[in-house]
Parts: sequence; C-alpha cells; structure tokens
Amino acid sequence: MAGNRGVVYKGNGQVEVESIGYPDLTLHDGPGVPKANVGRKCEHGVIIKNILTNICGSDQHMVRGRTTVDEGMVLGHEITGEIVEVGRDVENMKVGDIVSVPFNVACGRCKNCRKGETHICLNVNPEKPGGAYGYVDMGGWVGGQSEYVMVPYADFQLLKFPDKDQAMDKLLDLTMLSDIFPTGFHGAINAGVTVGSSVYVAGAGPVGLAAAHSAQLLGAAVVIVGDLNEERLKQARSFGCETINLKEHADVGEQIDQILGSPEVDSAIDAVGFEAYGPGTDYGAAPATVLNTAMDVVEAGGSFSVPGIYVTEDPGAKDKDAQYGSLKVNFGLGWSKAHSIHTGQTPAMRYQRQLMNAILHEKADIANVVNAQVISLDEAPQGYADFDSGVAKKFVIDPHGVFKK
Repeated sequence: MAGNRGVVYKGNGQVEVESIGYPDLTLHDGPGVPKANVGRKCEHGVIIKNILTNICGSDQHMVRGRTTVDEGMVLGHEITGEIVEVGRDVENMKVGDIVSVPFNVACGRCKNCRKGETHICLNVNPEKPGGAYGYVDMGGWVGGQSEYVMVPYADFQLLKFPDKDQAMDKLLDLTMLSDIFPTGFHGAINAGVTVGSSVYVAGAGPVGLAAAHSAQLLGAAVVIVGDLNEERLKQARSFGCETINLKEHADVGEQIDQILGSPEVDSAIDAVGFEAYGPGTDYGAAPATVLNTAMDVVEAGGSFSVPGIYVTEDPGAKDKDAQYGSLKVNFGLGWSKAHSIHTGQTPAMRYQRQLMNAILHEKADIANVVNAQVISLDEAPQGYADFDSGVAKKFVIDPHGVFKK
C-alpha cells in the first residue's frame, strides 16, 4: 500500500507536512469528525491521487486562529486529481479518470442537493447543513492538501475532464474549478452582474480576482477592485480592472465617483469576509466594514453578494459580539435602498462544467488572473506564510512532482 502525507494544522499560525493515513472508503475518527460520522462507509466514493491541490484564503482563517478548528486536522478543499480506486457502488467513474472535486461534500440525494443547493447538503454533516473537505465544523471530511484523498458520492460529485491530454495541458487553470473560480462566478451572478454593469469588488485576493474576472466574462463594463495591498491591486490591473488603494483613499464612494462620474455602482461583491480591516493608514480590524461599504456604494435597488466567509465563532476577534458573529451592520441603509443581499457558501458544482468549457475553449484565463504559482508539498508551510504576508499569488501544491521542475 502506498504511503500518504498531508498538510496538518498544528495550532495558531502553524502547519506542518506529516505522514497521515492512506485513505480507504470509510470516514474514520479523527480531528473534527463528529461522532455520528465516525465509521461512515463510503462505497459510493473513490480514492484520488492528487495532481494539484491549492491553498485557499479560507484555510488561512483557520491557521490564523480565527476559528475553532481542532489541531491535527488535515487541511485543504481544492482538489484535482486522478482516480486510483473506485468503490463498489460507483458506476460512472473509473480508474485513470482526471477529475475536479467541488469543495462542497454533497450526497446528491437530499432535497437541497436535488435543488442544486449542494453547499447546504443535509446528509453529510450531522451538526449542520453543508460539508467540506479539511474545514472546521464541516463534517470532518479529511482534507486534500495531501498525496491521496477519499472523495464520497463520486458519481454525483466529480467533474470528469473529457480529454486527459487536454486536461493535463490546462490543469493549472482547471484546478481553480474546485473552489475559487466557481466562488467568484457565483459572487458575480448573485450580485446581478450583466452586460454593461459597473461592479465594485472588495478584496484583491484570489477569490476577489476570480470574481472580477467572472464579472468581465459576464459582460461588465467596469470592474473596480478595492484593497489595502498595492501588489494585489497591481495584479487586478494586469487584466483590465480599475483599482482603489484603500490605504490611500478611505472614501470608496469618492473614488468610484472619480472613475465613473457617480459615487455608486450597480452591484458589489464582498470577497473579504469577516477578517476585514478599515481603510486608511491607521486601519484596524473592522469585520463589518465591507458590508457597510457595499450598502453605501451600491445604488438603490441594486444587489451585492457575499462569497467572503463570515463565521458564527471567531475566537480571535477583539470585539466580544464579533466573537459570535454578531456585527454592527448598517442594515437600515440597505433596507432603505431596497438592496438584494446574497450570502452563503458557493454550490460549486452548479458552475463547474460551464467554467471548464470556458477554460478549455480559451475564454477564461483564470490561472494568470490569480497569478498561480506551483510549489511542492514540502513547500506548503512556506506557501502558507507567504500567502499570509499578502503576496499576489495563488499557491498550487504539486504533491507528486507533476508540474514542479
């Protein structure tokens, strides 16, 4: 039997690459696994040899100590790989298939999955709706920043790439289908972006950049990206976005006015989430600032979406209310402007196939948009540290040396 190694959370600010158990088609007891999920049989699943698996900003929330994640959890929910074993009940997937794994663990059988709401599946997490790989409070499914990983409900979940050689040629783009490209696209769709739209995207990390590119694909006339990090804003400008440096310009509406001739946009996308900081040179933690900015700059009757993560428990928050997800949001302004607000995790499966086709037919350039950089599994801890420092890169782990030279 092959060995297995993975990226393991070791406490506040620390990850290490360790030997972990080689997966089988059972969810075993371990860090973060609810008692009701221990021993769960997954003959509907497959074992995947990870070809590429990415570091996500969502992972950083846990590593920074801003969640209640258990030490010892194997991290990672962005998985692309080759099937090396199939369960007894798998009918349509076979050994050798190259597949993308949506980050949502979903059964395909409950009423939410049947509606396409795979981000709130009712059967994979006994503690609340929704499951994910290697993430706090999401069912205890083992993460995929590893050499091998088990994926349940394979016939329902997996997106098989139609041509193996073509997939390998485009895999640095296709690996973004597991999370950030669908998440950015979902953010743009839920914000109501359409041909001729003006859009404000808060945050120039990988999800924000993916949202900005998605808005362009949907026909937006102007995409404005705001961030405190000039290096990341430079990356946004590299593919045609307007930008606002929030360290230099605290008034977002005033800067939008300089760009559009009006202080309001048709829609906005919050790609930051609960670890937001206020604008200006003396910025500090302000978890509601992006939500309040969106209510300020989105026109009356407009929409904004929130693909950025907000949590019910944030032990690292300075404000006592924020520690339990209670934020000081100017809801009265949003109500008075009749805003439509869309929240929640992304049902990644909903968009994977169409975005795959956009990549394969060279209509989307997502790897360049997010400045993907391939690293080895052993380099993952440094990748986490570099990403946390704010570099304008999307770190992609190559566990078996397929891409890393």
